[in-house]
Order: sequence, then structure tokens, then C-alpha cells
Amino acid sequence: MNWAQRLVRIILTSIVLLLAVGLGLTLWDIYVLAPWTRDGRVRVYVVDNAPEVSGTVVSVPVVDNQFVHKGDPLFVLDPVRFRLDIDAARARLAGFEEDLKLKKSDAHRRMGLGGIVSAEEQEDFNSNVETQRAKVNAAKAELNTARLNLQRSTVYSPVDGYVTNLNLRVGDYAHAGQPGMAVIDAHSYWLNGYFEETKMSGVHIGDKARVKLMGYKQIIPAHVVSIGRGINDQNGVSDRLGLPDVNPIFTWVRLAQRIPVRLEFDYVPPEITLAAGMTATVTIGDESPGARGKLTTWLQNHL
Repeated sequence: MNWAQRLVRIILTSIVLLLAVGLGLTLWDIYVLAPWTRDGRVRVYVVDNAPEVSGTVVSVPVVDNQFVHKGDPLFVLDPVRFRLDIDAARARLAGFEEDLKLKKSDAHRRMGLGGIVSAEEQEDFNSNVETQRAKVNAAKAELNTARLNLQRSTVYSPVDGYVTNLNLRVGDYAHAGQPGMAVIDAHSYWLNGYFEETKMSGVHIGDKARVKLMGYKQIIPAHVVSIGRGINDQNGVSDRLGLPDVNPIFTWVRLAQRIPVRLEFDYVPPEITLAAGMTATVTIGDESPGARGKLTTWLQNHL
């Protein structure tokens, strides 16, 4: 073997060693030093729309997964009973108002009979007027309540969002205060990234982040808005005797706990459909320039 062949072998061996060292450093940086996690979950606020009055559902003008705007009707309760309540409240109010007119007249007539009617009797008639006036005010409040109940018989969407898991049907009886239809707030999506505690030193509020959903290739820009300040300690759970239940661990193995970090999306491409519960890979910081940075990003998104 001549010197040229030996030189080629030395060069090739050196290149392989350098690539191995570079890949090892990259993997060390990814799995030990870099703040990233594959345990990211898309979250969203869900509004449970419950009627304020009870009644039979007579109309459901929406379908499952439909997008609704704030103020759109979701379902309607039978309004007949509420209209009858309004008529009854009007009748009570009219009767109380007539009684008030009569008591005012009686009190006014006795005001001019100072020498005949005693002061105590005049006070009694004046008191009757005030009592009847209170009844009139109460009847007005009942009428306003009946009108409000009629308005509340139609439940409207409080947010822009998507009707989800629709099970309500015409003929169902809706109870006051019990959720009847859930609407996902379309403007409330965020992401929870669960980072190992060994990587939390690289996570700060305001840091930029890159999010890759499992089903899409695009990278979604985001930023850290808050960091969870507590997780459950399973060792603190007591058994039926009140004794602490401490989980055994290997002395040389300590599993890193995961800390929840909340991130807000800066921009979501229109071709991406967000759904609560989606999993994602979250990387803190901008993509590093150069080949090593691109390799790191590729490994984080695909390993």
C-alpha cells in the first residue's frame, strides 16, 4: 500500500470521526441542553351554554361542528309558557294599579276632613297608599322578570366559535343552569408544553418558540406567556390509614418531572386546522443558523 492510499484512508477516517463527534455533540445538545419537548398539547376554552330558564326545546338551528358568530341563536325553548307568564303579570299589575288609585282617592278625601277624621286614621290611609304602591312596584318587577324569561328562552352564542359534540335535539327538556350545548371559542387556542425540569433553565416568559404539530409540516411561531408554578406530588397522597404513600425509585435513576409551560400562537397558517388535544413538538428559541442548526431542528421535529 503506497503513501497515497494511506493518506486517503487517514482522511476518510478523520472525516468519519469528525462527523461522529459532530453528530454526538448535536444529539447531546438536543436531548440534554436544548429546551424542547415533544409533549405539547393544543388547548382551547369551551363555553358550556346553559339556559337560565327551563323548558322544552322547540328549535335547534345549528349542526355539529358548525361555526357560529357571537349572538347567533343556538337553541330555542317553547315560548308559550313565558308569554302566558307575561299576560298574568300584566293582569296583576293592572289590578294593583287600580287598587292604588282607589286608596289614593280615599286618602285624599280624608285629608280635607281634619275636624271629622282623626290624625291616626289619616295616617292609616296614607300607609295603605304606600303599601299598595310597593305592591305595584313588585308587580312591575314580576312583569320585567317575565319579559326577561321570554328573552332567555332563546340561547345565543356568547363567542365566535364551533359547536361541538352536539347532542341536543328538538323535544328535549332543558333544565335551568344545566349545560345544553358546548361552543369552542375560536379565538382562545393556546398550547401547553410540558418541559422536563432539567431544561427549564432555558425557558423564560417572552421567549420565542417554534411549534410543529404532528400532522403538519409547517412550523408555527409562538411565544411563552407563563410557566406553571406547581404540579401534583404523588408521594403526598395518603392511604386509608392516613400514612403517606411514597413511591420507590432506583437510587441511580431520577426521572425528571415535567413542568407545564403556556404558549400563545403568533400566527396560524390558514391551511392548518387547530383542534384541542393535538400533539406538537415545541422548541424554545429561533432556528439556529448554519447546517448544525438546521440538523438540530430536523432531528427535533422527526426523531
